[in-house]
Amino acid sequence: MEQLIFREEAREIPVIGDVDVLVLGGGPAGVGAAVAAARENARVMLIEQTGDVGGVATSGMMSHWTGGTRGGLYEEILERSCDIEGEAERSPANRQTIHTEKLKTVLLDMLVEADVSLLLYTFVCAPVVEDGVMKGVIIENKSGRQAVFSKMVIDSTGDGDMAARAGVPFVTGREEDGVMQPATIMFKVGGVDYDRAIFPKKFEDYIPVPKGEVQALGRKHLPFPAGHVLLYPTTLPGIVTCNMTNCIHIDGTRAEDLVKATVECRKQLDPIIRFLRDYVPGYENCFLLTSAPFLGIRETRHFKGLKTLTEKDIREARIFDDWAVTHASFNFDVHNTTGAGLDKTGEQATFRPTFYTIPYGCLVPQVIDHLLLAGRNISGTHMAHSNYRAMPICVNTGQAAGTAAALCAQNDLSPRDLDVSLLQKHLLANRVLPVS
Repeated sequence: MEQLIFREEAREIPVIGDVDVLVLGGGPAGVGAAVAAARENARVMLIEQTGDVGGVATSGMMSHWTGGTRGGLYEEILERSCDIEGEAERSPANRQTIHTEKLKTVLLDMLVEADVSLLLYTFVCAPVVEDGVMKGVIIENKSGRQAVFSKMVIDSTGDGDMAARAGVPFVTGREEDGVMQPATIMFKVGGVDYDRAIFPKKFEDYIPVPKGEVQALGRKHLPFPAGHVLLYPTTLPGIVTCNMTNCIHIDGTRAEDLVKATVECRKQLDPIIRFLRDYVPGYENCFLLTSAPFLGIRETRHFKGLKTLTEKDIREARIFDDWAVTHASFNFDVHNTTGAGLDKTGEQATFRPTFYTIPYGCLVPQVIDHLLLAGRNISGTHMAHSNYRAMPICVNTGQAAGTAAALCAQNDLSPRDLDVSLLQKHLLANRVLPVS
C-alpha cells in the first residue's frame, strides 16, 4: 500500500531558551545530568514529556534501586529518599527500596535547589543540527511548537531519540539479530499479609509453597509470555510491587509496538492477581492497587561512541584510565527474549559482581558534536547493556555527562576535546569514589 504524504508548511516558531546545557529526558540519568551540570554553575534546562521526573524509578513504579553501585549523586538520592525510619533499620536493601511518590518530590527538590529550568509536559520533536553540531531541539507542548538552543545537549531519553534523529549510528538490541529484551508494566497490589508473604526477587528464587514450587506454578498457570513470579516488599503496610507482566518481540522505538505491548501487559493483570490469590501464601486477599502509566522498556538503541563497553570489561572489572563512572556493580540481567524468566545468556544469582568503571568515550558519540549520551543509551554491547542499564549506574552516567557538558560549555570545548583528568577532578569533588 502506497504511503500517503502530507506536506507541512514551513513556519516560524518562537525560541524560548538559550542555555549552556540542555538535558533531554527526566529519568534517573537525566536528573543526574541536570543536577550535576547546574551544580557546576551551568545554565541548565531539563525537558521531560511527562508531568513528573524520575522516569521508571517513579512513574514507572520500579520496586528498588538494583545492584551494588556506590558513590556519586546516586548516594545522595538514596539518603534523601530513603523511607525507612531509624538508622538501625537502614540496611543497604532497605535503603534501596523505592517509595515512588516520595522519590518524585525528592528528585524535583534537587532540580529546583540546583536552579534547573524545568519543562515538563513537553515532547522533544526534532534535533537542530548544523554542520554536524547539535545546536538545540524543537519541542511541542500546550504552548505550541517552540525551539530551545544550547551550547551542549545531553540525550538521556533512554531510547536516544534525538541522537538517532541527529544521525548518530547505533545498533538495536542484540548484535546478531536485533532482538530486544521484553517490556513490562509494573504494578502494586494491596491487602498482602506480610507475616506470611513470600518475596521471590530473582528469577532463580525457587520457593516451595503449599501447591508446589512458585516459579514452576507461574510457568504453568500464568498466560504466556508471562510466567515468572517477582514480588518486592515496599515501605507501606500490606503493599507489594510486582514485576510480572511480560511482552516479547517488540521494538520500543515504534509507537505501534508500544501500543501492542501495553494491551498485552494489561490483559495479563487480572490473571496474575488470580494466580497470586490462588497459589502464593499471604496474597489470598490481595487486590490490584495501581499500575504504571507507561511501559518499562529495557532495551532499544546502543549508540556508537568513541569507546564501547563490553561484557569482558565488566567481567574483568576493568579500570579505565579515562573513567567517567566508578564503582558500578550489577549482574547480567537479560530477561528471556522468547518467554518468561531469565534468558539463557543472563546471570543473576550465579554472577558475583565486582566494581567496574565506564570510560568517558562511551558517553561521546562518534559523530555529531556538542552532544553527550547518558543512561541506557550509552555505547556498549547488548550483554554489557544488561548490566549498566541498572538505574543507579544510569544516575552516575548522568552525573558524568552533566559535569562534562558544563565544563565544555564553560571552556568552549567539544566533548571529544575535553581533558578527562579535569572531568575526573570535578567528579571526585562531588562524591564520586576513586577507583582505588
